[in-house]
Amino acid sequence: MSELFDEVDEEVRREQLKKLWDKYSLYFIALMVLIVAAVGGWRGYQYLEAKKAAEAGATFEKAVELSEQGKHAEAETAFADLAAKAPSGYRILSRLRAAAEVSARDPKAAAKMFDDIVADRSVGSEWQDLAKIRAASLLVDSASYADIQQRLETSAEPKSTFRHSARELLALSAWRNNDMTAARKWVDAIAEDGETPPSLRSRAEALQALLPPVAKS
Repeated sequence: MSELFDEVDEEVRREQLKKLWDKYSLYFIALMVLIVAAVGGWRGYQYLEAKKAAEAGATFEKAVELSEQGKHAEAETAFADLAAKAPSGYRILSRLRAAAEVSARDPKAAAKMFDDIVADRSVGSEWQDLAKIRAASLLVDSASYADIQQRLETSAEPKSTFRHSARELLALSAWRNNDMTAARKWVDAIAEDGETPPSLRSRAEALQALLPPVAKS
């Protein structure tokens, strides 16, 4: 008797499933088609992005070769084209390299290009800090200490990635602008940082030797 009831229950379940399938089968099939299409679209997108990145990488390497061969005008054009069209990673690298190529013939124009990178909020903070350093290094011989200080003081803070370079440029700018108090401040900051690279520490010691002695109170 229990077997009979089991068979009836099974038949009822099959009938209910059939009714559900008849009612919702089109929706289910449409959902499956959408899922397959979405997966296929995503894979296609990944393939195209990988292809673009590979092409940009090859073009970037060729531009670097042009620069190393002394063909700076051609390299500048190639980097500028990549900066406009390449995927995001190569775009920022190309902007930095394009500005570096320009620096050989027009330091002020190159500094402006680096400043544009600093002002671009879509660029990561470390790239912005690097651009600050590059711009300041082009202007350190001509800009006022106040200008270099405004550009680099935040980059010279203890946890900043490029603090060593920022401090050196600030010390050099202060010395060139005859602000010996500021120059000593940054030379001391270089000396007191245990992570200062040895070569930079040596240059800071050489600059310190040029500073006048501290007046005794």
